[in-house]
Amino acid sequence: MTSDLSKTGILLLSHGSRLDQGKKVIEAYTQMYKEEFPEAIVEYGFMEMREPNIPQSINKLTNGNDLEKIIVVPVFVAHGLHTRRDIPKLLGIENDFDESEISGGHHEHHHDHEHAHSHDHDHTGEHHHHHEHRGLPEILAIIRSGGLTPGARALAERIFQILAEAEAKAHGVPLDQVHFHEVGAVDSIVDIVSAAVCLDNLAPDEVIVTGLSEGSGFVRCQHGMIPVPVPAVLNIVQAHGLTLVPTGIQGELVTPTGAAIVAAIRTKETLPASFKCTRTGLGAGKRTYERPSLLRAMMLETEENDEKDTIWKLECNIDDCTGEALGYCMGKLLRSGARDVHYIPVYMKKNRPAYQLDVICDDTTRETLENIIFAETTTIGIRRCRMERTVMKREFATIATGYGDATVKICRHGEIEKIYPEYESAAVIAEKSGMPVGEAGAWIVQKYKEGNKKA
Repeated sequence: MTSDLSKTGILLLSHGSRLDQGKKVIEAYTQMYKEEFPEAIVEYGFMEMREPNIPQSINKLTNGNDLEKIIVVPVFVAHGLHTRRDIPKLLGIENDFDESEISGGHHEHHHDHEHAHSHDHDHTGEHHHHHEHRGLPEILAIIRSGGLTPGARALAERIFQILAEAEAKAHGVPLDQVHFHEVGAVDSIVDIVSAAVCLDNLAPDEVIVTGLSEGSGFVRCQHGMIPVPVPAVLNIVQAHGLTLVPTGIQGELVTPTGAAIVAAIRTKETLPASFKCTRTGLGAGKRTYERPSLLRAMMLETEENDEKDTIWKLECNIDDCTGEALGYCMGKLLRSGARDVHYIPVYMKKNRPAYQLDVICDDTTRETLENIIFAETTTIGIRRCRMERTVMKREFATIATGYGDATVKICRHGEIEKIYPEYESAAVIAEKSGMPVGEAGAWIVQKYKEGNKKA
């Protein structure tokens, strides 16, 4: 180590044990390192069974410390699978470990994890991630510590929320007891976050997904042989009104991760009547099927005066439902794709106090939202009507401020322009500056206007 350690963090990483003695040992090691390297920031963490876990310990190292590097020191008696293979994978570090070095060709070290596990892993039967069993709170902590824009962070969190809800339903466990296998691995977190960053950078007005081509048959996973579509995919499809298109191909074409991304970003299911294609992108799968395994994305432009679209308005009167139940229903409707939800107090026959529930949605989510209303409220009938609307053209812009990046939404219609701060940006700046959130929002808009003055 160099003599200047003021910008260096040292993480002592141990396996973790249910016995308190194991924690006392690593605490003693940590104290020794602090005495030996007083300029460095030293923390400890565990792979499993104990806290702080790896994300928590890294957060402790980086919170308020301007570090240039973090040195991870495995605290083990000798080199083994954890130090040679598992720890580098957990940290996203490539190494040259050869699986053939394992005696007998098998990993004979097992752990009893008392929680549910996700189906979202490699369905080839080659399960390589042995300790990447992160829960939703751990993953969200990693995302929130990643320096993402508010939009990208919100989208990544929504994707994982959708995955967690699907897995909780598949396993019949509460949301906070769901632990992921491969989607909890560093590389999978990067995949989802990368998709969120890409969509945030593109900032499309709409995302159209016409249908998801799916295979058939069975796939092998940690839980044995399961049918295609796998349970988590079916749960996502059902909850978010996605369309599956059977192909006759034997194999899994739609993964839970892919379905969750689509559910989080899709706004429409049908292409416009006419459009111009400005850019295209192609992605190819690794497996060989009867026909090419390709995903194509297109950036489309419609006519400049094409500002009209069609929505559905769902409406019902409810006179025997609690405010708490309606609040829960509102949240579920918004998470499932509703454009807007509100309810207003009304008086019905016999002067009974009641609520009128109104939901705005599109074709792709209407049926799903109607099912939620029937399930979560006491209504026995829903009125609906198709409505045309004129919408302002929207775009997003990110600006640099003294408190970090902030995002604004710019809406235009003819000569009319409106600028709004994104709430997440205003909330972050309010927290950092001490300003009220409304004042922080106005300050963001002012900064945007100052940076975009016409010469």
